[in-house]
Amino acid sequence: MNIEKQINEIKGFKNLELLANQVVEGFISGLHKSPFHGFSAEFAEHKIYNPGESTKHIDWKLYAKTDKLYTKRYEEETNLRCHLILDTSSSMHYPKVSELSGTSLSKIGFAALASAAIMNLLKRQRDAVGMSVYSDAYEFYASEKGSERHHQMLLGRLNDAVVAPAKAKNTDTYKHLHLIAEKLKRRSLVFLFTDMFQSDAEEEALFEALQHLKYNKHEVILFHTYDGQKELSFDFSNRPRKYVDVETGESVNLYADNIKDSYEEAVQEFFDAIKLRCGQYRITYVPADIHQGFQKILTTYLVARQKFG
Repeated sequence: MNIEKQINEIKGFKNLELLANQVVEGFISGLHKSPFHGFSAEFAEHKIYNPGESTKHIDWKLYAKTDKLYTKRYEEETNLRCHLILDTSSSMHYPKVSELSGTSLSKIGFAALASAAIMNLLKRQRDAVGMSVYSDAYEFYASEKGSERHHQMLLGRLNDAVVAPAKAKNTDTYKHLHLIAEKLKRRSLVFLFTDMFQSDAEEEALFEALQHLKYNKHEVILFHTYDGQKELSFDFSNRPRKYVDVETGESVNLYADNIKDSYEEAVQEFFDAIKLRCGQYRITYVPADIHQGFQKILTTYLVARQKFG
């Protein structure tokens, strides 16, 4: 049974950990053909022990079988710390889906499952992970820890973020990023999942907040989460519709074909501007279409982890 079919058969987010594990296992199985060869399911690879090296990671069980000394290369503990940040404003609950699953996702569902998959990789590496959740308020904060109890608590919080009913919540990303920057005392990998819906005035403030994180020596990765079919391509039938802003309640009636071209041009300019600004601030920008799967997310994590180390 392929990984997509397995995920699709698990309805809802009642077992987010199982979904995340399946996403990760499917991803790892293809790494043997990638630059990350050796980053196996157990993150373990053996090499011959060289005299003078630390004996800390010698595999004594293998020595008993082979009478040769080998060391484990990927199971040692690391000092890496990661902080996941999720925007849970009303726009992140788009699109509405009848039942959330691994292949039927809103933006917040995609962000939560991607975060859980990253947590799965961090857990395998015995790294510490923390989390912040915000919308119009700073709803949740947990510092970086590596315990199983902490891991399960964060999974529960991710699940709550997905199943919580969408309310008319605006996004004050820049305010909360400043608060998070103040809380993160030790250098960390920071992953931010947001759809970047801000007013023009708030956009400048947002990049100032991201720069605050960079100033504190954190490695910042922005996963720009969006629905490529609707929000980028404006793929709607050409009949009269009312389009409602889920955060402000403002609405407009129009035919999709009347604005499709100008809309797509404006949105592409918006995306390009964000990418440019991220480049200027040395923030890793990753467009994350919820219909494109999780390979880009997890590959970005591996690249960032190697760079950070």
